Amino acid sequence: MSQQDFGLIGLAVMGENLALNVERNGFSVAVYNRTASKTDAFMAERASGRNFKATYTLEELVSSLERPRRILAMVKAGPPVDALIEQLKPLLEPGDILIDGGNSLYTDTERRVKAMEADGLCFFGMGVSGGEEGALNGPSLMPGGSTDAYQALEPILTKIAAQVDDGPCVTYIGPGGAGHYVKMVHNGIEYGDMQLIAEAYDLLKTVLGLNHEQLHQVFSQWNTTPELNSFLIEITSEIFTYIDPDTNLPLVDVIVDAAAQKGTGRWTVETALELGVSIPTITAAVNARIMSSIKAERVAAAAALPGPTGKYEGDTQEFINKVRDALYCSKICSYAQGMALIGKASQEFFGGALNLGEIARIWKGGCIIRAGFLNKIKKAYDENPTLPNLLLAPEFKQTILDKQGAWRDVLIEATRLGIASPAFGASLEYFDSYRRDRLPQNLTQAQRDFFGAHTYERLDKPGSFHTEWVPIQESTAES
Repeated sequence: MSQQDFGLIGLAVMGENLALNVERNGFSVAVYNRTASKTDAFMAERASGRNFKATYTLEELVSSLERPRRILAMVKAGPPVDALIEQLKPLLEPGDILIDGGNSLYTDTERRVKAMEADGLCFFGMGVSGGEEGALNGPSLMPGGSTDAYQALEPILTKIAAQVDDGPCVTYIGPGGAGHYVKMVHNGIEYGDMQLIAEAYDLLKTVLGLNHEQLHQVFSQWNTTPELNSFLIEITSEIFTYIDPDTNLPLVDVIVDAAAQKGTGRWTVETALELGVSIPTITAAVNARIMSSIKAERVAAAAALPGPTGKYEGDTQEFINKVRDALYCSKICSYAQGMALIGKASQEFFGGALNLGEIARIWKGGCIIRAGFLNKIKKAYDENPTLPNLLLAPEFKQTILDKQGAWRDVLIEATRLGIASPAFGASLEYFDSYRRDRLPQNLTQAQRDFFGAHTYERLDKPGSFHTEWVPIQESTAES
């Protein structure tokens, strides 16, 4: 009996689409789903007439695969992955590879890699971005684990990934949980991108009163520019054209303004705090979703807490152009934060193995944050692999210097009219903090030494110092 090239566990939409992608690219696939009826439906419908083999137990799946076995698990992150590992381990043999294609926390992947390798098996964590359409037609893939395992998987991964002008959107990311770490930060950048676009939409709608047709035209035009051409801008322009059949209103206007999240944005913020990397735009995006979730409380507050009552008096097209520039400057800062975080994690967690330019390259196609300006990011790191921050790359530096006036004007107007723009503001705060050679934390250090003897450093001589502030404390108490 002939053996299958590849195995896939989990036939939800992402799993089905990846399985079809693998088979379409010339590999035979064995599939398994815990619910047998799901397997039957897949085989009778989408897999009909194709090179698939249905299996109904994990034992049958494993025995149907050629060695070394390559099995992709598309199951819910967390305990379900551990449960699957425990079921599979007795069935696998040394050299077999189990790939976790879900959004697992990278520390869980690190733990699973060590546990599997102790038994001579290989666990491989792979970020998959692109949603349902990407899974079917070509996602961005972020695989991490052993180099030997990647070599065994590379013939398949390079064919199923999205294809762009300089190759497939997949590369070996690094050891252990590196693939899932990069996917996590990718999702954090995605949070930032989506929030920045939402704030641009809010300003255009609330300040200028643009209707859905005008919003469609603005975002469509922005998508033709080298700066903002991207998947997220494209789909935003299309969203404004959809009319709800029940109300005959733009569908976006009848959707509740409370955004959900699945954890990857929060994880990105947590790891940034752990590593001491500032990512205020991504943090603002996470906080914005949290604030949006208290809908009933906000409705009550809106009646009790009125804001400014002014209106915009300037030129409409001029303000649209300023919002466009503010969006691009903020987007540069958001990506700068994400790439700085990946760079720090590369040194702290992954032995310096992560190639920032190559990571930017594989995001050019397939994934949710794919955008034309990723070419500029790749170029920046190709020209200077040790670049500490994208804001220092010549092109990005000059862009922000040229456009910062518009960026500041937009935030002034938003503040004057009481329109929250947390991600726009956080990006500008990041830029203004990064560009200053002196921040007020000299006072913070003095305060810490005053109340806790935490010491401080001086500008004029090396070493750590502590001042006996007691006479000042006593004087303060007396007064």
